[in-house]
Order: sequence, then structure tokens, then C-alpha cells
Amino acid sequence: MLTRARPDGDEIDLDAWVRHRIDDARHPVSEAPAVFLRRERHERSLATLLLADLSLSTDAHVGDDTRVIDVIRDALHVFGEALSGGGDAFEMLGFSSVRRHNVRIQHLKGFDEPWDETVRARVGAIRPGYYTRIGAAIRHATLRLSARPERQRLLLLLTDGKPNDIDHYEGRHGLEDTRHAVQAARDAGLTPFCVTIDEQAQDYLPMLFGQNGYARVHRPQELVHRLAQIHAALVSR
Repeated sequence: MLTRARPDGDEIDLDAWVRHRIDDARHPVSEAPAVFLRRERHERSLATLLLADLSLSTDAHVGDDTRVIDVIRDALHVFGEALSGGGDAFEMLGFSSVRRHNVRIQHLKGFDEPWDETVRARVGAIRPGYYTRIGAAIRHATLRLSARPERQRLLLLLTDGKPNDIDHYEGRHGLEDTRHAVQAARDAGLTPFCVTIDEQAQDYLPMLFGQNGYARVHRPQELVHRLAQIHAALVSR
């Protein structure tokens, strides 16, 4: 990256030099002119937390022999391989719930763990169960990701449906709770983004994540490819 009009640097900034000559002719100054270009290298600083919905609805079939949970498992495997190869810090968590006091966070990979056979085995063992208290899961992920020192911090939610639980979390309550959790993540300096395969996503996700804060994958089999595309697009923002 080039920064212009510096007092020292790698080469002359011609525009700055011309401006200096004109200004100096009018008002001579004794200080060193800022007429150089400096090449500065900005190291990438990125942490990603992928939060996967493991609720009972992911047991539904999307083909003759394939369930939603199988598609999510494949996406986690491929995504993990890709991020591990790139060297960026990342963490993977699964979640489900049974009422507000029993939100289950499943540890799949921590930021400080290598992507190895132990982690792959955890991902391979994920199973669907219970309900989808998204707000609570996002709050937990926000605490984890906020502790990271990286400049750019992405919180990716992978889900197949809207917030729900058996203690009146269905409907407006669950939606409002999730919306507040998403806003709190943004206030903490994170970039929350939802990737969903829910056909009804347009009805509620704009309220939760904003028009540019989510993407719907129309065919579950395309989830692996789309997840990689979405992550690359968010990193380049």
C-alpha cells in the first residue's frame, strides 16, 4: 500500500513535489518537505467464529439420503480445511437449546487449537437435537470473539430456520431477542452475518441482520461453495 506526501520514503511523490515547489515559492519554509511515497505493508488481521445451528430441524432431509445436518457437517469440514490452509484464526461452535437456562454450546474447534484429527472427529460427530435459541448463542459467540486481538472479526451464523424454543421464544420474542444480540455484536466491533437455507428467510432475516447482513442458499447442496464465497467477500470489504 502506498502512502503519499510523506517526509521520507521510497520514491518521489511528483504531485506532492509540484505542490511543494509552488507553495515554497510563495511562502518559503525551512522544514523538510513531505514529498515522498512510502510503501507500507499491512498484515492481514482476521479472526472468524462460525456458529452452527445443530437444532432438531437439521434432521430434515434435503434429498433421498441427505439431511441438513449432513450438509452442515460437510460445510464445516471444507471450511475448516480452507481456513486452516490460509492461516487465519478461527473457531467453530455448535448450538441448540431447551429453554433459556439450558442453551447448549458444543465446542468443535477453539481459536488456539490446530485443525487436526481431534477437531475433525468432533465435527464428524455432530448430531441434531432440541431447539434454536439464536440470541443466546450469538451473545456467547460475541464474548468469545470480542476477546480476540485481530482488527477484523467475523461472526458467521449457519442455520436452517428462525429462532425458536418451547418457552415462548417462538415468534416475536425470539426475533427481538436475536435482533438485539446481533446489534450488540456490531456494537462490540464485530461483523455478524447469517447464512441460511430457510426458504422463508426473507420474511424475518432483514429485520435481524439487515438487508446486507445475510445470504440465503437456495439449494442446500451449494452450501459449501457459497459459504466460501461469502467469507471471501466479507474479508475483502
